[in-house]
Amino acid sequence: MQPKPNIVNLPVYQPGKPIEDVKRELGLTEVIKLASNENPYGASPKAKEAMLRELDNISIYPDGAAVALTEAIARHHGVNHNQIIFGAGSDEIILLIARAFLRPGDETVMADATFPQYRHNAAIENAVIIEVPLRDGTHDLPAMLARITDKTRVVWVCNPNNPTGTIVTKTELESFLAAVPASVLVVLDEAYCEYIDDPDYPDGLALLKRHPNVVVLRTFSKIYGLASLRIGYGIGMPDVIRAINQVREPFNTSRFGQAAALAALEDQAFVESCRKANKEGLRTLKAAFDRLGLPSFPAYGNFIMVDVGRPSSEVFEALLRKGVIVRGGHRGYPNHVRITVGTPEQNAQVIAALEAVLQETKV
Repeated sequence: MQPKPNIVNLPVYQPGKPIEDVKRELGLTEVIKLASNENPYGASPKAKEAMLRELDNISIYPDGAAVALTEAIARHHGVNHNQIIFGAGSDEIILLIARAFLRPGDETVMADATFPQYRHNAAIENAVIIEVPLRDGTHDLPAMLARITDKTRVVWVCNPNNPTGTIVTKTELESFLAAVPASVLVVLDEAYCEYIDDPDYPDGLALLKRHPNVVVLRTFSKIYGLASLRIGYGIGMPDVIRAINQVREPFNTSRFGQAAALAALEDQAFVESCRKANKEGLRTLKAAFDRLGLPSFPAYGNFIMVDVGRPSSEVFEALLRKGVIVRGGHRGYPNHVRITVGTPEQNAQVIAALEAVLQETKV
């Protein structure tokens, strides 16, 4: 049995290496994972309590329309109920957007080094993928605008960008959106937006009010610490959201995910504490990299991408043997590793391990 020809050579997404695998393979008893941009402080206690209350309902299907959570998100962001769609992480919203709007031969524009699921899902739909090189690790919006044609259907902007961690500013994005044809859907992926308090960072939801061709993606996987529950959402104009909903599978989010997300959203004190701790962690890591003479990109999410001056695969393996999991192998950045901000203790451990590895592999 033969699969569709256009998916034969598609790479399978490789998540960060699991802690238990590293322990088993290398005989280690302690391992820290700073590879998948997870929240090292976990989730709000209120979210955990909400999940426990759902145990008695484990045999009952979830609310396919996520009514209670939709109402809470609408209230939290000041949007209407019919502007919201939920998915199994924002990853699924990306898949649904590609399914709803991309036909074979349609063009879609994205950065060349960004979240790989944009490319992956566009390829599944047999769309023509136009990749524009980053400029200094940041989306080159003027160059992306220049690649839009009458065949373009979707443009993807990851802000902050994963893996580089950089942002496009409010001024840059407003100028870009003003020039994009109204027929082109612009997806603003803001998975890490809650970590940012920089006044230059654009609020996609505010831009949506002036640009109805925008869809904003958010997630509960990052600062809310609900990554294993797989719940994210998109906000757009009602006609756009309706089209995405038409290709959504029923019951695509769980009772546990909905309940935990609802409780997590109400605990903004927890979110603020995570934001402050992350900001301090970024300062600690940046100061260490500066001391070691390692260039790094400006970091706005809960991770930082640093040039280690030698093949990232070598540094990844050496850190692994020291019980530290990071992420390397990023397209176009052979000497960079991406490190998630951890707790103060984890940050100190990765800095010490990296410094030791660099000494051991001195070039």
